Amino acid sequence: MTLPDTATNPAGADRTFQVDLRGLVDLLSHHLYSSPRVYLRELMQNAVDALTARHGLEPAAPAAAFGVRLYADGSVVRVEDDGVGLTEADVHSFLATIGRSSKRAERLAEQRGDFIGQFGIGLLSCFLVADEIHVLSRSARTPDAPAVEWRGRGDGSYTVRTLPASARPRPGTTVTLTPRADAGEWTRPAHVHALARHFGSLLRHPVTFDDGTGGPGASVNPEPAPWARTYPTPGARSRALAAYGEEVFGFTPLDTIELDLPAVGLKGVACVLPETVPAGRRHGHRVHVKGMLLSEQAEEILPEWAFFVRCVVDAESLRPTASRESLYEDDTLAAVRDALAERLRAWIARAAASDPDLLARFLRAHHLAVKSLAVHDDEILRMLLPWLPFETTAGHTTLDEFARTHRTVLVTSSVEEFRQVAAIASAAGLGVVNGGYTYDRDLVHRLPEIRPETSVADLDPATLTAHLDPVDRETELAAAAYLAQARDALAVFDCDVALRTFQPASAPALLVDSREARHERTRSQLAREQEGGLWGDILGALRQEAPRAQLILNQLNPLVRTAVAIDEPELARTSAEALYGQAAMLSRRPLRPAESSLINRSFLDLLAHALRKDS
Repeated sequence: MTLPDTATNPAGADRTFQVDLRGLVDLLSHHLYSSPRVYLRELMQNAVDALTARHGLEPAAPAAAFGVRLYADGSVVRVEDDGVGLTEADVHSFLATIGRSSKRAERLAEQRGDFIGQFGIGLLSCFLVADEIHVLSRSARTPDAPAVEWRGRGDGSYTVRTLPASARPRPGTTVTLTPRADAGEWTRPAHVHALARHFGSLLRHPVTFDDGTGGPGASVNPEPAPWARTYPTPGARSRALAAYGEEVFGFTPLDTIELDLPAVGLKGVACVLPETVPAGRRHGHRVHVKGMLLSEQAEEILPEWAFFVRCVVDAESLRPTASRESLYEDDTLAAVRDALAERLRAWIARAAASDPDLLARFLRAHHLAVKSLAVHDDEILRMLLPWLPFETTAGHTTLDEFARTHRTVLVTSSVEEFRQVAAIASAAGLGVVNGGYTYDRDLVHRLPEIRPETSVADLDPATLTAHLDPVDRETELAAAAYLAQARDALAVFDCDVALRTFQPASAPALLVDSREARHERTRSQLAREQEGGLWGDILGALRQEAPRAQLILNQLNPLVRTAVAIDEPELARTSAEALYGQAAMLSRRPLRPAESSLINRSFLDLLAHALRKDS
């Protein structure tokens, strides 16, 4: 940027910015536009807006009376339209002034809804692939208007000439680019055709492409959007939408949801993904504005929980950003997002009410998405909670089926606790749900809101041990010496030992312990080690009386009946340590170093005892 000479501009006088066009183009290419390919979108957008203005002048003209023609033969790229055209005054005002758009000239607020572009900088994107832009235009506002030629160069200079009307017999505009050598990737005929299809397949005006080989021009948008067509039956419409979704996204949709928001002129289709996707992975959606593709990765059009669909929409009233590659976050977009979310909820409700097979297939693939929605959406909760699958002591089943056989549903706070107790609880007739997965515990606790006859409670060790049968007094007395030695051997783990009977008899022992109790014991140990220091005082203040872990031996198991009869102290200790180690491994929780050492030591000691006995 340079400033005018102070000799001709006295102090305090208004001055004019001098723009370095090359610097501005570099700024656009690296920070506003994602790729040089957008030059064709900007040219097509200008052409379509010109056609819109032409139809405003001649509203009685047929929709197909005016169109856009693209030409690329490897040496030039040309975009020609039958639009409203430009006068010489328009050329000076709008092509030579950066940031001003002809669409702003009159009633900006009203015109915003009629045109795709709003920022008046789109033509500069052509400098991403060419050093010169040639524009030949003739206005449709005046019957005998002359043609106007404008040549703009990347160094910021331009020339304007008035030509006879014969230079362009019909009103409209032609933009011609001579690509630079380094822009061949974006200006080859096949690539130009592909880009035109990519950006303009849903445009409402006819667009054709000619590669200069002499053949007939190919239509860029031969058919209207699938939701804009008429079909003989609803089934045919659904199949056409599914085929379109497969063509665009590359997968066969589980189902399609037609989207229609007349208030903002939005139409489109949401395709339900047929397979599970990780929770929170947000897919990009294809958003068109007045037929022109705006973005393939517009995440903001749907709420975060809707990651089980991908959408194609075409809207009239959504505002693009300056780059026209994303949407402007405003109240309109927020309202659209809420309305589309309601359409997805309505689809789920319809499937739940009338198509149980579709609902089952949907929940098999996307139960996690529905769970995340049900946590915050009472309507979805009431509708679908009974049908959502959970891991239970009866296998993977729905809460509705599980609650039929268990009036009291117990839920664990972690996957680890569920795995500890699942087999024993099932044998004891307890109905336990694994609440360790995301959302599951919260949702199970809300089951009484839907099924008032069912009660839900957290499972704790006391609840489980209360359902284990005690042994008779004589057996307890006979095992007293062994139990005392076992408690002494396992005291280092803050573990008590008890003798009970429970099914299955193949399980020799059950280790009942909770994560919270282990954390409290670890905190207490650290407090003892840090006694007298600052951290010791802090941990001591936090210390609570933690419940001890409990190793419950199964009197029905033959191995346990043999172990409690051991009268050799060292062997009794070793067997108790081995039983603890096996139970700890069966709980599937991470082993502490001391526990891993105990398992190795007890195994070696038992092996040594067996070898001594054999010898």
